[in-house]
Amino acid sequence: MDSMERAPTRGRAARWSRLLLALLAPAFPAAAGLATGQELALWPGAAPGSEGMAPARNVVERSADPALPDRYADHITQPTLTVYRPARPDGRALLVVPGGGYQRVVLDKEGSALAPAFAQDGGLTLFVLQYRLPGEGHRDARDVPLADAQRAMRLIRQRAAEWGIDADGVGVMGFSAGGHVAANLATRHGERVYAPVDAADTLDARPAYAVLVYPVIDMGDSAHPGSRLQLLGEALDAAAVRAYSLQNRVDARTPPVFLLHAQDDDVVPVQNTLLFEAALRAAGIEHETHLYAHGGHGFGVREAHGTLALWPQLAIAWIRAHAPVPGAGPPADSAGGTPDPARN
Repeated sequence: MDSMERAPTRGRAARWSRLLLALLAPAFPAAAGLATGQELALWPGAAPGSEGMAPARNVVERSADPALPDRYADHITQPTLTVYRPARPDGRALLVVPGGGYQRVVLDKEGSALAPAFAQDGGLTLFVLQYRLPGEGHRDARDVPLADAQRAMRLIRQRAAEWGIDADGVGVMGFSAGGHVAANLATRHGERVYAPVDAADTLDARPAYAVLVYPVIDMGDSAHPGSRLQLLGEALDAAAVRAYSLQNRVDARTPPVFLLHAQDDDVVPVQNTLLFEAALRAAGIEHETHLYAHGGHGFGVREAHGTLALWPQLAIAWIRAHAPVPGAGPPADSAGGTPDPARN
C-alpha cells in the first residue's frame, strides 16, 4: 500500500517500464516463447461484472529514478497477469497480489521488485495480478478482486505445463490490501463468485499456501479505514463487516499460511495479522508468524532493512517446505544462502 500520489506521467511510465523489462530480460529468459514481463489477459472477454465498461486503465509513475520504478494502476476493467520467470524454474509458482488500499494496484514496489529475490534467486515463477478495484463501478463490486484472484489461480494451473511449473505447487502472496485479496482467496477459494467462462474454471482455485505481508484482514475495530471504505462503502452494516473480516472465514480448507508484519505499522495495525493468526491456530491450520519491532508499512523488498531484509529468504524456505515439487530443490545459485526459519 502506498501513501503518495503524483500527477500522471504516462509517457514516462511507459518508457521506464520498458527500461525495467530490458534490464530484467537477461536474467529471465522466455518460457516456451513467453517473454518475461509479458502481460496476459485474465479473461477471454469482458470480465464478469465489468461488461460494457470501456478499457480505461490508468498507469502513473511516481518515481524520479528510472532504476527504481514505482508505478500504480487504477481504472482496471481488463485484469492481467504479468509473468516473471527465472532462468532455472524450480517448479513452484506464486500468484502475487500487490496492495494499494483497494484504490490502486502498486505494480513495482510489491510486484516487479520481487523478481530478483523470488524468481532469480528463489527459482519461483511469479504471476503479478492487476485486479479490479471495488470502488470503480463493477457489478458485485465487493467480490470482483476475489473473482480475479480465483480466475488467476485457475488460469495458472491450466497453463502450468507451458511455464514448467507444477500445478499443485502454486501459492498466493499478498501485500496490504492485496493481502486481503490473498487471504480472501485462501479462505473463500471454493465460493462461486462468478459464472464459469471456459475450461479453466473447472479447476481448483485453492492455493497450495498463502504468504501474507502486512495484510489487511479485519473490517472492524482494527481496519485500515481506506481499504474498508473502498470495499464496503460508507454505510457499514454488521453482516458485511463480519463477512469481510477474514479471520471469520478461516476453516479446515484454509491452506498453510506465512504471516509477516512490523509492529510499528501505523497504516495497517499489526492486530490484523494477530487476529488471523489466532483464527489459524484455533482451526488447526499450519502457519508461521514473523513480527518485527520496526519496519512500518509498505516496505516490500526495497525498503526492508536490518534483519527484516531477510524476510524473502525466510518466505522462500517456508514455501519450499510447504510446496514440495517432485525433483525440485533449491536453485544452484541460491543454495546455502537460505536460513531455516523457526516453525510454529
